[in-house]
Amino acid sequence: MKVLFGGIFFAILTGVCYGSFAQTKSSVIQGKVLTEVNSPAEAATVVLMLAADSAIIKSTLADKSGLYQLTNIKPGNYILLASQIGSTKVYTGTFGLVAGQTFVAPTITLKQTNTQLKAVTVVARRPYIQVKPGKIVLNVQNSILADGNSAYEVLRQSPGVHVGGDKESLIISGRQPALITIDGRATNLTGDDLNNLLRSMQSSTIDQIEIISTASAKYDASGGGIINIVLKKGKNVGTNGTITAGAGYGKYAKGRAGIVFNNRSAKVNVFGNYSFDDNKTTRIINTDRNISYHDTLSDYNVAYHNIQKTQNHNFKAGLDYSLSSKQSIGFLVSGIITDSKFIKDNTLKISNQNKLDSIIISQSNLDRGSNFLNYNINYNAELDKSGKNLSADATYSTYSRHSNEFITNNFYTPGGINYRDAQQLENISPSSIHIWTFKADYVNPLTKTSRIEAGAKYNFAKSDNNLTFGPRVGNVYQADPNFSNRFLYIEKVSAGYINYINKVGKWDITTGLRAENTNSKGSSVSTAWVTTSYKYFNLFPQTQVSYTYNEKNVFGISYNRGIHRPDYQDINPFLYYTDPYDYRSGNKNLKPEYTDAVQLSHTYNDTFITTLYYNQTNDAYDFPVYRQNDTTKVNITERKNFGHIYVYGVSFYAPVQFTKWWSANFNLDASYLRYKAYPVNGSFNKASQDIIFNSTQTFAISSTIAAEITGRYESPTLYGVNQLKQSYTVNTGISKSIFNKRASIKINLNDIFNTDRDRNHAMYQNIDLSEYNKKETRVLRIGFSYRFGKMSVKSAAKHNTGSDDEQRRTGN
Repeated sequence: MKVLFGGIFFAILTGVCYGSFAQTKSSVIQGKVLTEVNSPAEAATVVLMLAADSAIIKSTLADKSGLYQLTNIKPGNYILLASQIGSTKVYTGTFGLVAGQTFVAPTITLKQTNTQLKAVTVVARRPYIQVKPGKIVLNVQNSILADGNSAYEVLRQSPGVHVGGDKESLIISGRQPALITIDGRATNLTGDDLNNLLRSMQSSTIDQIEIISTASAKYDASGGGIINIVLKKGKNVGTNGTITAGAGYGKYAKGRAGIVFNNRSAKVNVFGNYSFDDNKTTRIINTDRNISYHDTLSDYNVAYHNIQKTQNHNFKAGLDYSLSSKQSIGFLVSGIITDSKFIKDNTLKISNQNKLDSIIISQSNLDRGSNFLNYNINYNAELDKSGKNLSADATYSTYSRHSNEFITNNFYTPGGINYRDAQQLENISPSSIHIWTFKADYVNPLTKTSRIEAGAKYNFAKSDNNLTFGPRVGNVYQADPNFSNRFLYIEKVSAGYINYINKVGKWDITTGLRAENTNSKGSSVSTAWVTTSYKYFNLFPQTQVSYTYNEKNVFGISYNRGIHRPDYQDINPFLYYTDPYDYRSGNKNLKPEYTDAVQLSHTYNDTFITTLYYNQTNDAYDFPVYRQNDTTKVNITERKNFGHIYVYGVSFYAPVQFTKWWSANFNLDASYLRYKAYPVNGSFNKASQDIIFNSTQTFAISSTIAAEITGRYESPTLYGVNQLKQSYTVNTGISKSIFNKRASIKINLNDIFNTDRDRNHAMYQNIDLSEYNKKETRVLRIGFSYRFGKMSVKSAAKHNTGSDDEQRRTGN
C-alpha cells in the first residue's frame, strides 16, 4: 500500500507539461467590486481586456466579499470591465503589468441602472458543484435534486462527505465529524441535536454550502474540517424575495412552504425567511447478536420499526445598518421549532442452541420537541484605505428539548402465551443548553500582497440534562435509580490566533497558530459520583502553501492539527434504556481526540484537482464500542478513547463538458484506513479500503428546461469495530422555468432503486453483532418557487461562470 501511494504521489508531482518550462514570469491582478451602497458586489463579472484592441484575455467573478483575482497574466497594458445585471458597466483606465507583479486595482463601484430588464438569457450559470484545493462549494439553489430536501440530506449525498456511525455524523475524508457553522458561526450543537437542526433546515433557505477540509487558524480547531452553510441574503438596493411550496410522497405524504425576503436601502438592510415542513417517515432496524458462553449459543434478534411525524418551523430575521461608509452593525435572531411524534414497535426474539426460547414485544409512544433560538449582534469597521479591518461578534444561543416516552413490554413464550405480566415504563428526558460566544477579528495589511490576521474568542456553554426512567407500580411511575439521573455540564473555551498571509511571486503562503484553553466540569447530581473536570491547553498550528508552476499547473501542501471534544451526553456515566438487553452509557473519563492532517494537491488547468492526504487521530473515540456481559446477556454501547486511526487517501475531481447541453462532475475518493486499539482495549488492529464515487450529470434540454441525475457508491469499509457493507444510490430530477423565469417547477425522485441503506457487522472481543438500518429514502417530490420584487435586484447565487477563485474561507 505504501508503494501504491508513493507511486501516485510521484506521478502527481511529476505530472507537469514539459513544453511549459520556457515561460515568461506571470503576474496577478487583485481588486474589489462594490455596489453603490458600498456592499460587496458578489458574483459581479470582471473581464480583463487588452488596452490596444479590447480583446478579452480572462474573466472571473467577485466572491461574496466583492473580491476577485486574475492569475497567470502576461506583462502588457490592460483595462478591466466590471458588470452585473441591474447595474451599468464600469471600465477602468489603462494600466501596465510587468513580469512577476501583483497589481492591486482600484476599487470598482457599480451604479444601479433604472432601465427595466426584459427577457435576458444568462448564459453563464453557477454550477451546482465547484471544487478548489481544500474546498468544495455546493450552490444549493441551482440544484434540482436539492429542492425539497433538508440540509442534512443534501450534505449526505455530497462529494467528499459520508455519514458515519450510530450518530450519523457528517465526516470529511475519513476524519472526525466536521464542525458545522451557519453563516460562519458555529452552532455549538453535537450528535442528535445537531442532526435534528440540519434535518429541519430546508434547502430553499440555503444559498451555498462550503465543505472545507483545511481551514485557517482563524476558525475553531476542528480536526474534521468545516461545513459552512451560507443562508440566502440579498445584496443590492430594492426589495425581492422568493416564495416556495412543495409536496412529496414515499411511504407517507410530506409538505413544505416557505418565504425568503430582503429589503435594502442606502443605509438599512432588512432580511429574513420562514419555512414550514410537515414530514412523516419510517425506519426499520434489524439487529442480530450471537453470544457463545459455556458451550451454549444464544441469539438475540431485534426487529425495530418506527413511524415518525415531524413538523418544523424555521425562521430568521435580521437588520444591517450602515453607521457610515466604513462601519456597519447588524442584528440577527433565528430559530427552529420542532415537534415530533414517534410510534415504535420492537420485537426481541431470544433463542438458545438455535431454538426459540422467548419473545419480548415492546410498543411505545414518544413525544419529542425542541426549540433552538439564536441571538446575534455584530460590528464591522474598515479602519483605513489600506484594508485594516476590525469585526466583532456576540451570540447567545439557547436550546431546549422535551422527550416523553411511555413503553409497554409484553413477554411471550414461543407459543404466544404470556409468561409474565406486562411491564409499563416511563422515560422522561428534558434537556437544555445555553451558549454565550464572544469573538473579535483584526486584519492588518503589511504590503499590497501580505497581511496579518489576529483574533480572540470566548465560548461558555452550560448543559442541563435530566433523565427519569422507571416502571409503573400501581398507578404511579417510580424512578429507577440505576437509570435516572440529572447531569450538569459546563465548558469554557478561550482561544486566540494569529495568521500570516503573503504572496511572493508564484508562491501563496498562509501560516498560523491557534491556542485554545479548555476548562470543563461535569456533575452528576443524583449519584455518589459528584464531579469530574478537565483543564487542558493546546496549540494548533496550520500552514497552507501553493506554488503556481505555470498557467496550467498549481501545486499545494497543507498541514493542520485539530481537536474533537466529546458530546455532552458522551461523558454522562449513566445508562440509557434501549430494550431489556440493550443499553447505552456515557463515559466520565472520555477525553478529546486529536487529528493531524496533511494534504498535497495538484490543480491542472484550473479544472482537474488531485489530492493526496494523510490523517492520524490519537485518543480516537467517536465510534461505538460494545461491552457485553455473557452471563446477563446485556450489551452496553459506549464511547471510549480506543486508540489510533491512520488514513491514507487520494481524491480526484474532474468536471467534464461533453456538449453545450451536457456537463458532468466526477469525484473519486479512495483511502486506506487502519484502526489500532490501545492495549487496554484489546488486540484490535484492522485495516480496510474505502472508495467513494460521486457523479452529477446536468442536461440543459432547452433555455427553460434542465435535468439532473446523480449517483453515489461507497465500497465496503471499516468504521471503528464495525465492518460496513457497500452502499449506493441514484437520484434524478427535472426543472421547468415559467412566467418569464420568475418561477420554476422542480420534480425529483430520490433513491430511485431504494438501495440507500446501512449494513454492518461487528466482531470485537466477545461481541458478534450484525445490523441492518433502512430509512425511507425513495421519495418523489414536486416543488414550486416564485421570485417577487425587482428583477434588477441580484439574488445571492446567480450568473456564475464557475471560474472564480475563492479567496477566503468560511464566513469572510
